[in-house]
This record gives sequence, C-alpha cells and structure tokens, in this order.
Amino acid sequence: MPGPSPGLRRALLGLWAALGLGLLGLSAVAQEPFWADLQPRVALVERGGSLWLNCSTNCPRPERGGLETSLRRNGTQRGLRWLARQLVDIREPETQPVCFFRCARRTLQARGLIRTFQRPDRVELVPLPAWQPVGENFTLSCRVPGAGPRGSLTLTLLRGAQELIRRSFAGEPPRARGAVLTATVLARREDHGANFSCRAELDLRPHGLGLFENSSASRELRTFALSPEPPRLAAPRLLEVGSERPVSCALDGLFPASEAEVYLALGDQRLSPDVTLEGDALMATATAVASAEQEGARQLVCSVTLGGESRETRENVTVYSFPAPLLTLSEPSAAEGNMVTVTCAAGTQALVTLDGVPAAGPGQPAQLHVNATEDDDGRSFFCDATLEVDGETLSKNESAELRVLYAPRLDDSGCPRSWTWPEGPEQTLRCEARGNPAPSVHCARPDGGAVLALGLLGPVTRALAGTYRCTAANARGEAVQDVTLTVEYAPALDSVGCPERITWLEGTEASLSCVAHGVPPPNVSCVRSGEARVIEGLLHVAREHAGTYRCEATNARGSAAKNVAVTVEYGPSFEDLGCPSNWTWVEGSGRLFSCEVDGKPEPRVECVGSGGSSEGVLLPLAPPDSSPRAPSIPSDLAPGIYICNATNRHGSTVKTVAVSAESPPQMDESTCPSHQTWLEGAAAAALACAARGRPSPQVRCSREGAPRPQRLRVSREDAGTYRCLATNAHGTDARTVTVGVEYRPVVAELAASPPGGVRPGGNFTLTCRAEAWPPAQISWRAPPGALNIGLSSNNSTLSVAGALGSHGGEYECAATNAHGRHTRRITVRVAGPWLWVAVGGAAGGAALLAAGAGLAFYVRSTACKKGEYNVQEAESSGEAVCLNGAGGGAGRGAGAEGGAEAAGCAEAPAEGEVFAIQLTSA
Repeated sequence: MPGPSPGLRRALLGLWAALGLGLLGLSAVAQEPFWADLQPRVALVERGGSLWLNCSTNCPRPERGGLETSLRRNGTQRGLRWLARQLVDIREPETQPVCFFRCARRTLQARGLIRTFQRPDRVELVPLPAWQPVGENFTLSCRVPGAGPRGSLTLTLLRGAQELIRRSFAGEPPRARGAVLTATVLARREDHGANFSCRAELDLRPHGLGLFENSSASRELRTFALSPEPPRLAAPRLLEVGSERPVSCALDGLFPASEAEVYLALGDQRLSPDVTLEGDALMATATAVASAEQEGARQLVCSVTLGGESRETRENVTVYSFPAPLLTLSEPSAAEGNMVTVTCAAGTQALVTLDGVPAAGPGQPAQLHVNATEDDDGRSFFCDATLEVDGETLSKNESAELRVLYAPRLDDSGCPRSWTWPEGPEQTLRCEARGNPAPSVHCARPDGGAVLALGLLGPVTRALAGTYRCTAANARGEAVQDVTLTVEYAPALDSVGCPERITWLEGTEASLSCVAHGVPPPNVSCVRSGEARVIEGLLHVAREHAGTYRCEATNARGSAAKNVAVTVEYGPSFEDLGCPSNWTWVEGSGRLFSCEVDGKPEPRVECVGSGGSSEGVLLPLAPPDSSPRAPSIPSDLAPGIYICNATNRHGSTVKTVAVSAESPPQMDESTCPSHQTWLEGAAAAALACAARGRPSPQVRCSREGAPRPQRLRVSREDAGTYRCLATNAHGTDARTVTVGVEYRPVVAELAASPPGGVRPGGNFTLTCRAEAWPPAQISWRAPPGALNIGLSSNNSTLSVAGALGSHGGEYECAATNAHGRHTRRITVRVAGPWLWVAVGGAAGGAALLAAGAGLAFYVRSTACKKGEYNVQEAESSGEAVCLNGAGGGAGRGAGAEGGAEAAGCAEAPAEGEVFAIQLTSA
C-alpha cells in the first residue's frame, strides 16, 4: 500500500506543532500573576466635566474591590470582576484615582491620572494710553486667567494681522493655570489708528482633543508727535478800532495734524480760525476786529494742543482810534466866475494839510479860496491827516473834486472840419465838445438825411460820405460846426459795367470796354491772356478774337481784376474729317455715326434717309462730348443714302452720307454643334462648323493638345476637344467642340478562376471583359443543364458555387452595341464522380471520429479550412460546400471572333484536405 502523499504529511506535522504551542501557552497563562486595570489610565477632561472610569481585574473570584478618589461621583455599575463609576464636576487640575481588588490574600492596584483643562474663554489686553508719543516705548500686556494647562498655551500679541511676539509656555508644570504675556513696543507714526490684540491658543491635539483659540477685543492706539518749538504767530502790531486785519498761527512737525486743536484769541475775544493742513504743518487764519472798548494794549494768543500737550505763543497788539479827515467845498458845482471855499478838518490830536499847506496846529482846520474858471472844472483837492501811535506815524487822506459849469465849445482839436477815411476798417467817429454839464453832440446832413453815430466803433461804408452839421448843447448853451466826410475805397468791377461774358458775331465791329467804380476814380486796362498788348479802340471781329481777357482797375486804395470771356459766333459748316461722306456700320460694335459740325453756337445736326430702304429713316448720331445722354444703340440699321442738315441761329448747311452695314463672325449650336460623334473606320471628314457674318467669315478647327494626324479613316485616337475659330475683318468668334469616336465591340479577355480544371463541389468564376463605345451589353451561353449560375450586376462575371458534372462544358460570352456583336468561348472541365465517393467516405469517418472524441473535435472537423462555408439547398437534398476549397491546374486558349476557348481541368486536392457535410431537410 503506498504511503501518504507529501501534502498530507506536511498537514500532520503542522497540527502537531500547533498542539505543542497551545500547551506551552496554557502553561504560561497558568504561571501569570493576577492584576488590576483602570481605564482610561490617563484622561484629560474639561474643567467641570464628567468621566466614566472602568476598574477591572483578571482574578477569577475577587474578594472585594473599589475605586478611591476625592472627586464627586454620580453613578456606579458593578460586575463580578469589574466596576464602572462616573465622576462629575471635575475641577482639580490633577488627581490620581486608584482601582483596587483583593484577590488570594493580595491587594491588586491600578493607579490612574486625571487632568483637567480650561479653554481660554477670557483673553484680556490691558488698556493702552489715550495718546502715545512717537518714538517712546509703551507696554502691551495680555492676560488669560484660568486657562490651562499652561504648558499647552501659546499667546500672541498682534498689530492688526501682524504678529509682534509669540510665546509658548511648553514645559510649565501640568498643574499651572493661566498666563500673562508682556511686551515693550516702540510707538511709530504708522501705529496711529492701529488695532492691537492678543490671541490665545490651547493646543490639546497631542492628547486627542482639538485646538482651542480665542482673541481679546482690539484696542486702538493713537500716536502723536508735537514739535517742541512754539507756534509762529503773524499779527499786526497796531489795530484800528472797527478795522479788520488778518492774523495767522502756524506750527510744523505735527502728527497727526488733523487731531490738533487751535485756540486763537485777542484779549478776551476768542477768534474763529480757519485751519488748513499740509502734511505735518498746520496753518490757522482768522480776522481780528477791534472794538472801542478794547482800545489800548492787548495780547494776541495762539495755542496748539495735541495728545494732551500744548504749545503757545503770545504777541502784543495796540488798539487805536483814528477817524478819516473831513474835506468840504462850499459849492461842489459852481458856475464859472463864482468864489468857492475849501475846508480840511480832522480829530483833536491829528495835524491836517490841504494841498500841501499845513494847518496852524493839531486839531486846527486848513482852508483855500478859489475863483471858479473853465480850467478849474474837475480840479481835485487833497486833505492829509497824520497821527502818532506807539512811536509810529499814521496818515489818512481825503480828496474832493470841483465841478465848474460852462457853455459848450467846438474846435478842430475835438471835432475836425474834414475827415478822410478808407472804407472797411472799423472807425470811431468822434466830434467832441467841451462844456459842463457835458454837452450832447448831434451830427446830421443839412437836408435832414443820414445821422452820424458818434462815439461808436463801426465799419466805414461809402454811404457815410458827405457834409454834416454838428451841434453841441447843454444847459448853459450850444455851439455849431460843419464837417465833411470822404470815404475812399478800392476799385470794383461788377457785371453791369464789366460783364463776365461778351458775345461778338464774326464779321462785325466791336470794342472791349470795362467801367469800374472806386474813390479816387480808377484807371481800367484790358489785355488778352498770354499777351501784353492792351486792347483799345474798335476791332473787326474774327474767330481768333475769341478767348479770355484780363481787365484790371487801379486807384490809390487798391486794384481789382476780372476775367472777361469773349465768344465769337458764326454759322455752321461741314468738314470731311469730322463728318465723313461714306460710313460703314458694324453690327454689335456699339458705334454710332459721328458727324461733327463747326459752328457757334453748336449747330443741331439731323441725318434722314433718302430713297430705298432708308427712305425717311432717322440715322442715330453719336452725341457730342458735352451731351449727358446718349441715344440708344440700334440692333439693326438700314444702309443707303442719308441727307445731314446742320442748323444754328446764324444759318444752316447740308451734306450727303452713304451708309453700309456689316457684322462680325458669330457661331452657335445650330451652326457649330458643341458635341459631335464619328464612327471608327468611316471616311475621315472635317468638323461640321460654319459661322454667320459680313463679309463671310473663314472657319478653322484644330484639336487641343497633340495635333490630329492626317489619315483616311476615322480612328478612336481622333476623339478629343477641338477649338474652332471664325474670323473676318470685324473680329473673331471661338467655339469648343467635343468629338467622340464610337466603335464596334471586341471581347478582349475571357478568363477562368481558378485556371485549369474544377473538381466536383468546387467554385469557379468566369470573367468577360469587352472593349466598345458606346459600352457593350454582356450576355452568356452555358452548357445545357447547368444550374445555380450567378451573374454580376453588369453580367461581366459568371460564378458557380459547388460545381457539378453538369457545369462542365463550353461557355460563350457575347458583347453587343449599336455597331455590332462579338463572342468568345471557353471550356470548363469538372472531374468524374469517383471523387464524391472518396469525399463521402472521408466525411463518414470524420463523423464517427467526432462522435467518439467530443464536441471540440466535431467543431474542428466540420469547419472550413479558412473558417467559411456556404449552404445551398439542392432540389432533393442539402449540401454545405466550403467556399475556399481545393483548386487544380488550368489551361486557356483564345480564338478569333465567333471562335472558342477551351480549358482543361485536372483534379488535385488542395493542401491534401477536402471537407463536406450532408444536410437533411426537416
């Protein structure tokens, strides 16, 4: 009996090894001592929170057990070898509960550790000073009372989002709680308005808890800088009662200047300053107004306060009273010849001076006596008063004007008797008279016509020229004076005196004269353009006098020039060059008969047919270049004799014109078809192309590309594209003609596939290719009794699947078109029936073998060698024949039209294997 297999042997060895290890484990357990366990052994609980402790032992039957702790208990659960107890309101920073059991006269203990933590709920930043000087240190202090354990705390002092200092309290005793972080910071300008805060982080992630964060409320720091220099105070030393004087107070080196407060006062009167800031500089301006109660010495105070500190400046101001002097005239408006008294007076302490003459002493008046004349009209008197205040001499003055009343006076200095002005520029017409009251002056023509607008700036026109009477009047009387106004202007040539166009008639007498307007009277001369000779006197008019003349008028104020176009008119006349006696009209050319006639004004021309087919027909004429419209171009025109008549307002003339008609070449589908067909073997002929036209066109045709060789009969090589060109004296016309050559059919190829013999059950294909134009129709003739024959769509291929003996024999292919018919034959040989017996025996053996060997071999034996087969149903039974069966050798011969081709088929297996399957219908 054979022994156990190697696998079984290995399994038994493993079982013994496991049993041995199990016994060793039991022995070790039996020797292990009993113990007590407390879970969780180490716990971290939020202050005031609760915790369940589980006390257990491995003693099989403990005598007693318990949990010793000073913490409050809420509930207890027990088992044989365990105890669970809930501890609540845990507030001690650290406590050590003890789990114990009594087992086998021994006490088993397990000691735990419970620590509490408190979140940083209160984070306090000590308040900052109200104002902190720039450049001095201040203290930031952050307190986090009660939070802990301190060793897990981190405090950060921040300016906005920027960390200033960060401190971790790692390493502190576990029982330590709360923390304080203090830092000294230098105050800067950019710290003004900055928010400072403190952030506390309690990181308990190493203990399995989270990160607890809290931040203090932000505290804003206000920093300032105040210059040690006092303000600069600008104020007047003297201030008159009732007057307004500006005062200003400036101080540099302020930050922030917008927070500074300014106090500005004159004595007990507080001023309201306007404060302007520019960077760190401050400027306060105000208006000081002193009252009579403040007269005397006073102090002007300016104080600037920032950040609780102040800078102050004081200036002395003396307030005084000094009324203006009083100047009076006994008659402010006196008639000529009257006596006027002038008096100047001031205050009791002031000394007055009238027109340079001082008074007798301070407080005394000064006087002048004047006999009024025309020269005193408008005379000014000046009164000066001086007063000494605080060592400084002050002065005030007053003036008055005397008006003397007298009658008007006109003279050449104010109103000239003769005025000469150029036309155009603006002038102020002045005629001024002296007198008081100021006289009114009126200048008008003596006949009551135009009035001069005196004293107004206006343009000078020639209509103002003439003599005017000027009258000056006021309440004291009037004065009269005549003035003459002359207006000069440059020459002008208008259409009345010098027309732009002048018409003369050939053969008459005429003169060229132009009249110009201007002051002084201008000289006028006319010259022909391009010549220097001045035209003067009468001219015998000829055509050469026509043209452009330049006429110029000149005087002292300028010149004017004008072009005068002279036209010479004359009757119509024909010339052979402009209106030929013989003209040929070409159909389709778009040309009209041009008959140019010389005459001024331009004659009207009309040509009418005379006799024959043109009798009464109007001949269309080409329009002159200046005509905007052209007559329609005729599609047909009657040739013949036409009489042309030219007429203008100076006469008429006639001319006889002979008109003939011709046309360019023209070809179309009717005279030259675009598609023409020849028959191969027919006599060679030219293309059927002709053209219409007068004179008769000549037509030439040539093939595009290679030229057509000369031959007697039409060849299929003559097919192609030809270009026909028709030409006469008026142009050419071209046409493209496509020539096709048709020919009789010829069976060019008849072949069998596979070549050689075909064995029974095999497939074969016959291919027939014919050459013909138009394309030939293919037809087949098969041996009698040949069934299951397939043809392609155009009959060019005959195919047989599963050849039988009846498929052997002669096959004929016939090609037919409109020009004839051609045939070729081929013989197909199918091997004898003995191969069917061999194939059937082989198939039966294969079927038996497949039944014994199973489904896989059956699939292989029934499959075709290339994986393809065709199932065809015969009349009495079904057959499945491989499409890719065996083939053999082949032979092929070719004969003439109506002949035959024979092919012998020799039987030979393909790669030594033939498969067949017999089907039974249901």
